[in-house]
Amino acid sequence: MATPFPFTSGQVLTAAQMNAITTLPINDQTASYTLVVGDVGKRVIMNVASANTVTVNNSIFAAGDTIFIANKGAGVSTITAGAGVTINVSGSLALAQYGGGTLIALSASTFTFFPAGGVAVPSSVEYLVIAGGGGGGNGRDGVDYGAGGGAGGYRSSVSGESSGGGGSAESAMLVQAGVTYTITVGNGGASNTNGSNSSIAGTGLTTITSTGGGRGSGTNAAAVGGSGGGGGALTDTTGAAGTANQGFAGGNGAGGSSAGGGGGAGEAGNTDGAREGGDGVASSITGSSVTRAGGGGGARSTTANGGTGGGGRGGDSGQVGTAGAVNTGGGGGGGDPVGSSAGGAGGKGVVILRQPLNNKFPTTLTGATLTATATHFVFSFNDSGTIGWAA
Repeated sequence: MATPFPFTSGQVLTAAQMNAITTLPINDQTASYTLVVGDVGKRVIMNVASANTVTVNNSIFAAGDTIFIANKGAGVSTITAGAGVTINVSGSLALAQYGGGTLIALSASTFTFFPAGGVAVPSSVEYLVIAGGGGGGNGRDGVDYGAGGGAGGYRSSVSGESSGGGGSAESAMLVQAGVTYTITVGNGGASNTNGSNSSIAGTGLTTITSTGGGRGSGTNAAAVGGSGGGGGALTDTTGAAGTANQGFAGGNGAGGSSAGGGGGAGEAGNTDGAREGGDGVASSITGSSVTRAGGGGGARSTTANGGTGGGGRGGDSGQVGTAGAVNTGGGGGGGDPVGSSAGGAGGKGVVILRQPLNNKFPTTLTGATLTATATHFVFSFNDSGTIGWAA
């Protein structure tokens, strides 16, 4: 039966009504919801298939008011503070399916949320997924100069940062208890070869894939990739395109000895000058700012013309191109034509995840290096591995 709560002055309760006091009324919601004063003493149950919010507004509740909030839907329910409201919590305000807890008003504008069930599995984790960089183009004696390889595709969900190609940060990866997620770290491409993809895959997750960097022009024309390979100086001079929200295009060749630089996650090849690889993108996911996914430089040059973020230098006077830096996804430098020098290999990619310290630690973890910041555990996958959280 329905409980008579809240009580009114002079109200007389039957025995059945008194017994029903222990059965809190349920307020079922099938879309994002804003709490109202009538929810005090109730259970607000969210049942939504997609991400949704439970908003707490100012001057609605009084000190001591209590509401139990739970989520039985597949979409994450996030308890959200309205204007002028502060919600304190020792864990997370994002409730995964079957998560819940008690919201207590300390004043009209200050609340504390107490998650039920102890330490919770993280509802989501932030990621950085970088593919292997493309190899630099091979020089061809008397024919052409090798161009720089494109950086591996760069995808990020770190709040306040950006993905490659000028894209915004993506939504964090939603986590389900009991699922083992497979992490694949793409290798850099050999000379004149595209890099390999990096990815995160698991049941219930739309696979997060970053595309391998495109090869620089040389023995073959420049190739499209996460970031595109640069164009040759004399033949196949057009730089290749990057992938949307992952990386930029390679630079065009400009005749003479000016082979194009490979595209980077942060800018196109040739942006900083002829033959220059495009710069990468900086991330502080590990707690320190590191730039990754720079494009490889084109031959011929006497300067360190790989893009910032691990791009390899182009060869000069019979030199091979320099390889992209390992675990940055940097593109390889183009090879000089003298002696048909080879392009440098692309740098291997990397996958980095982080979760709040106050969430449950993974019960499955292989292939990762663990570090911690003041607020997060950080899992760096320099090689392929797995991660998962038991319920």
